[in-house]
Amino acid sequence: MNDNAKLAELLFPDIQSTPEELEERFPLRTLPQGARVTRFAPSPTGFLHIGGLFAALISKLNAQTTDGVFILRIEDTDKKREITDGVSEIIKGLEAFGIVIDEGVIGFRQEKGSYGPYQQSHRKEIYQTVAKRLVEQGMAYPCFCSEEELNQIRQKQEEQGCDIKGYHGAWAACRDLTFEQQKALIEEGKTYTLRLRSPGKEDGRITFDDLIKGKIEMQENVQDVVLLKTDGIPTYHFAHAVDDHFMRTTHVIRGDEWISSVPLHIQLFKACGYRAPKYAHISPIMKEDNGGKRKLSKRKDPEAAVTYYAEKGYPKESVLEYLLTLANSNFEEWRKANPKEPQSKFPFNLKKMSVSGALFDLAKLRDVSKNVISLFSAEAVYEGTCQWAKTYDKEFYDILSGDPAYSLAILAIDRDTPKPRKDIACFSEVRDYVSYFFEEPQDLTEQMPENISADMAKEILEAYLSAYNPADNKDEWFARIKALCEPLGYTPNVKEYKKNPESYKGHVGDVSSVIRIAVTGRRNTPDLHAVMNILGEEKVRARLTAALEYFSR
Repeated sequence: MNDNAKLAELLFPDIQSTPEELEERFPLRTLPQGARVTRFAPSPTGFLHIGGLFAALISKLNAQTTDGVFILRIEDTDKKREITDGVSEIIKGLEAFGIVIDEGVIGFRQEKGSYGPYQQSHRKEIYQTVAKRLVEQGMAYPCFCSEEELNQIRQKQEEQGCDIKGYHGAWAACRDLTFEQQKALIEEGKTYTLRLRSPGKEDGRITFDDLIKGKIEMQENVQDVVLLKTDGIPTYHFAHAVDDHFMRTTHVIRGDEWISSVPLHIQLFKACGYRAPKYAHISPIMKEDNGGKRKLSKRKDPEAAVTYYAEKGYPKESVLEYLLTLANSNFEEWRKANPKEPQSKFPFNLKKMSVSGALFDLAKLRDVSKNVISLFSAEAVYEGTCQWAKTYDKEFYDILSGDPAYSLAILAIDRDTPKPRKDIACFSEVRDYVSYFFEEPQDLTEQMPENISADMAKEILEAYLSAYNPADNKDEWFARIKALCEPLGYTPNVKEYKKNPESYKGHVGDVSSVIRIAVTGRRNTPDLHAVMNILGEEKVRARLTAALEYFSR
């Protein structure tokens, strides 16, 4: 037994498994040719950023469009950052926006799939099995340097103006310890980390093809990075290489802040004897700020947290639809050509993602959401609003659910038409949108057109109260309003009014506006005939009478 083998047994006496056994335990997947295996691998810090949701969506789409597999892996080796039940928060966040995982963590102590465990904290033996082999091959060694000693190394490098700082080459104090020295220190009870013996050269270069950003050339890694911490738990860098290999990940899609780590990650795959996955680095979601651009910040921007969209009542379809406009520049063109196709039909392409970073625009999100909700059925709007209100506006929930038929009739107005109205951007706006069905109109004067005085409004209302017939269909209803016009000095023809405005008090639109305001308190509503039918004759007459009294003061 050579010194490396002796060292491996000394460091890992309890590890009996081998990398070969792991290869058998986690075999190559049987998938269609070209199928991609992707993963979303967050830390359980309790905060799902919109950027994280975006990355998860991109990973999901890559798997979905190739008949592949999308994995949720939880990277929880950093216990200092973990919060209680942070895993559940991540799962809830993904589920709330319809991102369904194929394999991985699905709940507290619940997983599905044959390539687990899917939480890194449960994979310690797997990492140590691979680490033991690296020690046997001379590719890893124990480092006994204290934090103070590491700080002294960094200080000396600063003083000497070293171009490359860190634990490498001649600065790696424990790199060339003999087995006898290592054994003595271990038996002495010295704590240690396990480091990679990097084969990198200071003048070495590495080139890789990023599926979004193209060909990238960088200096290769020379650092003897830590693989296992003093407690035997792996660092992110080592764990992700082992996990992606044994979960058979083909494509790693992540934020571009990780580009600087690619030389190290590719080196780790090679050191372990693994084939590296393909990388795609997503540019951060940006926001305009004082004429410039910056990353969307969880400290500065409430919309950075996915909980913001739940609180506002944005449907998951709206948020995903908007994220798809950020993901691929051709999505909007596809959507115009396919207005009613499900999002899953969109031919997503990584190569069409922005290299510089998409600009997040809440106003654009609202426009997108209005389009999405306009295509919902009344039942879908009702259910979505009730679900939102049950959590965020209990009083409104009680109102809506108290008379479902009445609520559905309201939400159905102008909905199932070739050009549905686009008034609602999120469920939190529904209460104001329908409030006049449940509350009496107020502030009628403020809503009245400038060319209509109180006396004129009174005159119109008196005439309409006499003419109003709740049995009228829509055509009969509007014909009755037009018939009021000429006797009162208005023209039923808007074009005629525009030609000769001095000849009339106004036009039919002004007359119908007075009626609309009297009944609803608003100048802009869905189809007034339908509104009045739902309110019913008793309420309509009461409101017209109240408005008449209001303008008679």
